Amino acid sequence: MNASAFDWSLIDWTDIGLATLDTLTMLGASLGFTIVLGLPLGVLLFLAGPRQLLANRPAYAALSFVVNALRSLPFVILLIVLIPLTLKLVGTSIGVAGAIPPLVAGAAPFFARLVEAALREVDRGIVEASQAMGATTWQIVTRALLPEALPGLLAATTVTAVTLVSYTAMSGVIGGGGLGDLAIRYGYQRFQTEVMVVTVLALLALVQAVQMAGDWLVRRVARK
Repeated sequence: MNASAFDWSLIDWTDIGLATLDTLTMLGASLGFTIVLGLPLGVLLFLAGPRQLLANRPAYAALSFVVNALRSLPFVILLIVLIPLTLKLVGTSIGVAGAIPPLVAGAAPFFARLVEAALREVDRGIVEASQAMGATTWQIVTRALLPEALPGLLAATTVTAVTLVSYTAMSGVIGGGGLGDLAIRYGYQRFQTEVMVVTVLALLALVQAVQMAGDWLVRRVARK
């Protein structure tokens, strides 16, 4: 089907704009909470890992189990499983607010693993030099590890943000709002192909914008 065969009059651009705003709201809020929860979790995973500053095999195994368990669940299933918890946290399981808790639960473990990997890339000589100068674990983490790993952490944040865009689209399955919800309600259930095409293009544009902004930040930080 070519573009001339589409009935563009079926598209309510106000709905598209509001859905885009909802998607950006979900992305911003869930990414913020994901960083707040995932960054310390990733740091703990790194510190408790083998041959690290706070190496502790039982603690590392327990943290890894929780992270892997959450990461192994398909996001659509996680959306449904977390409905009771979401209701207790925000009072609703639908709309923008209802989508944020499962978005964070799905993305935070993923981000934590990326944080752990970024910290592992830091030269051990920097840690050893900090220890030789008498730095505490907190000082090593905040003044050596995190600054040195900043380009990798920004890249991890970019990857997580792109993943969250796809998660926000999937949240439309349970009425999560945003472009995904619009695509399902109108593009799929009402067979309005025009709406589906526009929402897909909007999501693609959002992903490209997030990726380009993240790549620019990584390049800028890496040059310093």
